[in-house]
Amino acid sequence: MSSTKILIVDDELILRESLAGWLQRDGHTVDTASSGEAALEKLKEARFDIMLVDIKMEGISGLDVLQHVKENDPDVAIVMITAYGSIPTAIEAMKNGAYDYMLKPFDPNELGVLIDKIIKHQDQEREMLFLREEHKERTRFESMIGQSKPMQEVFDLICDVAPMESTVLITGETGTGKGLAAKAIHTNSPRCNGPFVMVNCGAIPEHLMESELFGHQKGAFTDAKETKKGRLELAHDGTLFLDEVGEINMRMQIDLLRVLEDRVFYRVGGTQPIEADFRVIAATNRNLEKAIKDGSFREDLFYRLNVISIKMPSLNKRKEDIPLLAEHFLHRFIQETNKDIDKIDREAMDELMLYDWPGNVRELENAIERAVVVAKERRILPEYLPIFCHEPLHAPRNNSLQEVEKAHIRLILTDNDWNIARCAKILDIDRSTLYSKIKRYNLQKN
Repeated sequence: MSSTKILIVDDELILRESLAGWLQRDGHTVDTASSGEAALEKLKEARFDIMLVDIKMEGISGLDVLQHVKENDPDVAIVMITAYGSIPTAIEAMKNGAYDYMLKPFDPNELGVLIDKIIKHQDQEREMLFLREEHKERTRFESMIGQSKPMQEVFDLICDVAPMESTVLITGETGTGKGLAAKAIHTNSPRCNGPFVMVNCGAIPEHLMESELFGHQKGAFTDAKETKKGRLELAHDGTLFLDEVGEINMRMQIDLLRVLEDRVFYRVGGTQPIEADFRVIAATNRNLEKAIKDGSFREDLFYRLNVISIKMPSLNKRKEDIPLLAEHFLHRFIQETNKDIDKIDREAMDELMLYDWPGNVRELENAIERAVVVAKERRILPEYLPIFCHEPLHAPRNNSLQEVEKAHIRLILTDNDWNIARCAKILDIDRSTLYSKIKRYNLQKN
């Protein structure tokens, strides 16, 4: 791995030599320039990763050098060198593109920390640029598949937000891949070597949620026979993924907001404060703005979660991805079942393209699995697809998302004679979540 190339620009000989000596001992390649004019000549001959530039110099000033570099090579990180009285000028320089500034006299340790921080930042930027360029001509990003414009935009946004520490809120209908997007953000983040801890807020009963999130001390309640770490504590140095965050009750919303603000919490029954460092990614299929208006979701928690928003497109908004997804699922289920199937028949693919997929990618996956299981020939024919694939969307287009979900759940329950376990598997949700939705939509067996 090549060393970082650093150019020191300052009209004080002692300062140039001191800085150069410290940085060379750290393994960096260092060159110096005694003026702004000399620095510009150096830049004609070589490229540098980092520049340390004095603000006040005779002739071409440090601010002039900054402007020149940012116009010609904006990826170079520039640190302005300044005396205490020139701090306002240094801050103005940062607004114009400088990475940071350092005050004279220098502490070698502080300089080393700053240089390491810049190098890490530049490495991450190069990696994200590589990922963007790599997936421009690809149809896959991590575990997500899509060549459509909406999915390419999602891939780009994930590349942009992954290196940051900002909280991300992923929205979209059930089955659109919100969990895959969350995992992709974690995998491409500086926390990728830490844990990815998922909390399905819709599947955990209310009376267990506090213990699941915060953990509990031995003897805190009847069944607490031993001390248990909660999901927040387990997510330390990693990512906490709050799936179906819109299902958390109001009391827990208050507790969660407090934790997100200071990252300090107590186990149930505990008196010792616990600190945990984790990034938060949340996901929901609910309209949280509407939930705020009806009083079921706190506005302050929403703004705490919604720092960066990613909306996952529904499958009927990116139908050009259906053949890619269908082929992907086909090959996967062929391997799992060891069946001799070559392809999806054109008429069957037409059926897949015409259907509106209220259950999104997850419903398509289940449809292909069924077709592979029941297939009697070496290709998937229309008759092997679930019966709903031959029909238009069961709910009118102008219905709300909740009405579409209600109609779809009612259909699955009816087609499977209200077998809760089977329906939960088809919908790819927990039975407790399905019971919750049955109660919410007041669905009843005829």
